[in-house]
Amino acid sequence: MNEFVTFVTEHAEDEITKLLLNRSRWPEIDVSAAVDCIISRRKLKGKVARWAEDPALICPLPLSAEQCSSDETAAYKAKVAAHIADVSIIGKEAGKDGWRIADLTGGLGVDSWYFSRQAEAVLYNEMQPILARAARHNFEVLEARNVKVSNLAVAPAEVAARAGLPYLSPADLLKDFHPDIIFMDPARRGEGGRKVFLLEDCTPDVLGLLDELWECTGHLLLKLSPMADISKITEQLGNRCREVHVVSSGGECKELLIWIDREWKGSYDLILYESGSIYRCPVTAEQTAVAEIAPASLLESMSEGPTEGWHLFEPGKALMKAGLFNQVSDAFGLYKLGKSTHYYLVSSSISPERQKQLEGLGKLKPIREVLGFNKRSFKDLSARFPHCEITARNLPISSDELRKKLKAGSGDDAHLYALKSDEAGNLIFVC
Repeated sequence: MNEFVTFVTEHAEDEITKLLLNRSRWPEIDVSAAVDCIISRRKLKGKVARWAEDPALICPLPLSAEQCSSDETAAYKAKVAAHIADVSIIGKEAGKDGWRIADLTGGLGVDSWYFSRQAEAVLYNEMQPILARAARHNFEVLEARNVKVSNLAVAPAEVAARAGLPYLSPADLLKDFHPDIIFMDPARRGEGGRKVFLLEDCTPDVLGLLDELWECTGHLLLKLSPMADISKITEQLGNRCREVHVVSSGGECKELLIWIDREWKGSYDLILYESGSIYRCPVTAEQTAVAEIAPASLLESMSEGPTEGWHLFEPGKALMKAGLFNQVSDAFGLYKLGKSTHYYLVSSSISPERQKQLEGLGKLKPIREVLGFNKRSFKDLSARFPHCEITARNLPISSDELRKKLKAGSGDDAHLYALKSDEAGNLIFVC
C-alpha cells in the first residue's frame, strides 16, 4: 500500500496517457488503479479538501469522486441529521445523549465521514467491494473510529428475485446496529450509464424498500437529484415527508434532501440552503400567498426619475428550484415584475435584517436606472456600457442575442437585466 500511495503522490500531475502507455516501467504497481486514484484526486480538488490533499487516502473510482458530496454539502447533511436526532430522537428519549445513523449507499464515504463527526456511531454500507475496501482504509487514516464498514447489497425481495441476486433485507443488515436514522443516496444511473431522475428508477428502489425500512428505523434521510420533481417525490412518499431541503452551493442547485418521519402525518416544510443561508417555509405558504405585481405607475416613475433606494432581486438556485415565487414576494413585501417573470423590486423601506436575508437567498442589486426595451435604449446603452453583464428573461430574445445587439463585451461596468413586466411591458434595468 505504501508503494502504491507513493506512486500516486509522485505522479499526481503527470499526463494520464503517458502513465498508461509506460506501465511496464512499474511492474510492481497496478498502474490502471493508480491512474483512477490520480483522476479521482483531481476531481476532489476544491471539493473535498482533506481527501484531495492527503496522499494516504485512496479514491479508486473517478465516478464516485465526481458524484460524492462536497465539504459544504456533506457538512450540511450532517447538520440536518443532527437536527433530526435533536428534534425527534434525543429530545424525546430520556437519558439518550447520542444517535446512530446507517448510510446504506456509502459510495466514497464523504457523507459517512461527516456523519461520524456528529453521530455516536455510523454504519457505512457499500455494495461495490472496491469502494468498501477503500473506505475501510480511509476511515482508519481519518481516525473515524466510530464508523463500521459493511459490503452488502440491499434490494427489495422481488427485485432481487428477478435479478437472480441473493436477497438481503435492511433488517438483516441492520439487526445488530439499530440505527436512529437511515440515510440513502440512490444511484441515479440506469442501463448503459444513462442518468435517471425518477425515484423508482434509482438503485436501490427506496419505494420498494419502505415497509422494510420502517421496521428498522423511524427516520429516513434521502439525497435525491436536483432535477427531481419535488411535488411528484412528496406525492410518492406520502404525508410522512416532514422536510424537503433544497441545497444550493456555488451558484448551483446540488441536491434535494428529504426527511421522512414514520410517525409524521401532514404537510412538509421547504428549507432552502443557499451557500450558507437558510430559509424555512411551510409548503402551504406558497399555496396561499399572493404576489403583488409591480404597477405600471411605479415602473413609469422609475423610468422617468431617480431610482435611489430601489433594488432588483434575482432569486438564487434554491429558491428557483423550490418555486416559492409568491411566498417570497408576500413574506418580504416585494413587487413581482410579472406572473412568469421571477424578478422582484425591493424598496428602500425594507429593514436591514430582511435585506440581509434576501441577499442570502439570491442577488440583490441597486437599480441605477430603468429604460424602455427599444432601439433608442440599445444605442444609448451600447455607447455607455461597452463591457457589461447581460441577462434577458421572459423575452423573445436570449441573453447572447441581446449582447450581440448591444455589441457589448463581458465586464463589470454594469449588469443589464432585460425583463418582461406584466404592467409596463419590456424594460431594461441598469444595475
